[in-house]
Amino acid sequence: MLNAGANPNGRAFDAFVAIDWSGARGQYLPGIAVAIAYPGNGAPQLVAPASPRGWQRGEVAVWLGAQPGRLLAGFDFSFAPPFVARRTYLPGMDAPDTGPEFWAWLERQCRDPHLSAADFIDGPARAHFWMGAADGRKGDFLHHRVCETRFNVGGGGKASTVFDCVGAAQVAKASFSGMRLLHRLRGRFAVWPFDAPDRRGLVVEIYTRAMLQLAGGRGTKLRDAAALDAALAGFGSAPYAACPAAEPRHLSDHQTDVLVSAAALRTLAGDADLWMPTDMTAEIARTEGWTFGIR
Repeated sequence: MLNAGANPNGRAFDAFVAIDWSGARGQYLPGIAVAIAYPGNGAPQLVAPASPRGWQRGEVAVWLGAQPGRLLAGFDFSFAPPFVARRTYLPGMDAPDTGPEFWAWLERQCRDPHLSAADFIDGPARAHFWMGAADGRKGDFLHHRVCETRFNVGGGGKASTVFDCVGAAQVAKASFSGMRLLHRLRGRFAVWPFDAPDRRGLVVEIYTRAMLQLAGGRGTKLRDAAALDAALAGFGSAPYAACPAAEPRHLSDHQTDVLVSAAALRTLAGDADLWMPTDMTAEIARTEGWTFGIR
């Protein structure tokens, strides 16, 4: 477990990767987007999946593991359910009490070979998720991690909870699916802040909306090339149009989010304060984790 005061940037990273994740059912997922940036100020580049139908979740892990050098990779999903407020992840279930043990336990509950967690959410853990009015009052399901509360108090907006499964902004399905991926990545990467940074790469949780805000914007989606380049410039990056074969007009929200987030990781990795947030205790670091970029 990483000490909350440790700074894993003692050794430079060779590349910075941002991934917008998806919890949808299926083998090929157009909602997954991947971008990579290298040291310097060159514009980040999109990484195309092997199939025109989109990325497969397991394929992302294979691609990351094949990259040379020391990577800092950011995923846009919650790395763990809330723990601190209720002293358990899922009251009434026999889940363990640390993030990595929870990922392994979750993996044993799931059967989908394409790494969704739908059979867990719709099955043994169904009572913990709000899927509409038939489940009762939504407020009874709105449990948050400390870092999510910190984001709200800090003026970032209203963070979602991993127990809300309704609407385009819900993060439940992507987050529990992502936890299955984290279980697979730990052989190649350390996962901050749960692990000590003693391997060739480091994986962090990001929130792309927060990255857009840190770029100087309102955190809303980028609708045109000018807005994308302005956000990139907020992190000292060259315009995306400087990339070979760049087609800003044809980019999805998922793609613009990861382009900006890759540039953000490159800039923010050198900020020692972000690696030791004031409110992140040792208990939080081993149970709930933290969103990189939220102080």
